Amino acid sequence: MFKKILIANRSEIAIRIIRACKELGISTVAIHSTADEDSLHVRFADQSVCVGPPDSNKSYLNIPAIISAAEITDVDAIHPGYGFLAENAGFAEVCASSNITFIGPTAKNIREMGHKANSRNLASGAGVSVIPGSDSMVESTEDATEIANRIGYPIIIKAAAGGGGRGMRICRDQSELIPHFDITRSEAASAFGDPSIYIERFIENPKHIEIQIMADNYGNIIHLGERDCSIQRRHQKLLEESPAPTLDPTVREDMISAALKLAKQIGYSSLGTVEFLYDGDGEFFFIEMNTRIQVEHTVTECVTSLDLVKEQIRIAAGEKTRYSQSDIRFSGHSIECRVNAEDPFTFLPNPGKVTGLNIPGGPGIRVDTALYSDAEVLPHYESLVAKLIVHGIDRKEAIAKMNRSLSEFHIAGVKTTIPLHSEILRSDAFLSGFYHTGSLDSLISEM
Repeated sequence: MFKKILIANRSEIAIRIIRACKELGISTVAIHSTADEDSLHVRFADQSVCVGPPDSNKSYLNIPAIISAAEITDVDAIHPGYGFLAENAGFAEVCASSNITFIGPTAKNIREMGHKANSRNLASGAGVSVIPGSDSMVESTEDATEIANRIGYPIIIKAAAGGGGRGMRICRDQSELIPHFDITRSEAASAFGDPSIYIERFIENPKHIEIQIMADNYGNIIHLGERDCSIQRRHQKLLEESPAPTLDPTVREDMISAALKLAKQIGYSSLGTVEFLYDGDGEFFFIEMNTRIQVEHTVTECVTSLDLVKEQIRIAAGEKTRYSQSDIRFSGHSIECRVNAEDPFTFLPNPGKVTGLNIPGGPGIRVDTALYSDAEVLPHYESLVAKLIVHGIDRKEAIAKMNRSLSEFHIAGVKTTIPLHSEILRSDAFLSGFYHTGSLDSLISEM
């Protein structure tokens, strides 16, 4: 097992990793920007190193500075969390060349699944259904027009190296194709350093279902169930739950089989998530694989009683997974609400000082956050400030617990999405379980 791990991240996920390390008896090193000097992840770690100014490119994405911090603190491994460098194959390779273990999959796995068009081809080769679209990168508007006419509108143009809901444009007819094509290429180059794009048919109002897998370095692969992540705005998840309500059991088993087949085909190791769109008529399509711990791993932890971060660390340390598929028992229902420092209805970021804070509690209530009274929500980073997670004996109880917890969750000084979550949980679409990726937009338009 590792003796010391550097956490190449910040905020709640850095704290989550530090907690897992402490319970495993592993020392921790936090990196931070100058703006994060007083943050909780810095306080909770055994050591800390400043790696640069507030700008992410000069701190949390500064690979030379992070590797230097790892070397001077003599760590065995680096945990990237999610975001920042978590799916950067080059960073994983630099770690390996510096004799530091990257806690995650191989650089090969990251690279082949991180490039969306390539991952489509690999999934198709493994016999997993993919959305009709381009077989390779689309280089010109003439090619884009030909493909769009062949597969039919609406289509979605995607950045090949994209993620986090960025680098996507929906075109409902040919008049939107050329301007959206150029905008997406430009955004892809700016955000991901790669202008490559591809085209898929746009599936209207599907469910977004993801399968959590866990694989070790010895060929042992198991699944940890599914999550419904269909409550989204601007292609970014806002609420997740497990198990997925109203999902046909046969479709669930077929999705799980497809996810395991793909992971086995590429020789995957570590935690990973295979994501699908489900059209409600029995058809589902692979969209991507996330080669990291997910924001919403918490709901899977609740229904399986496993600590996924600890298991991820154990696998990276070379241990065999301690579980076979028959060992996994699913219990109850779990929901997570992502609390962002944003206007709850316009989604404009709202950084500032937290002037008051009350965190809900009670049986089956979990809050992952780096907030404290007088903490600064910084404008330099993503707006996620807390995750409220509940676990009940069934979905009805989980919803009741979430409603009660949202009413107790008080964050003063900044606007948050808490009021929006309360509206979502009262909506007919959510209560029925038959919601989809377009449900939130419809709810907001009715407010």
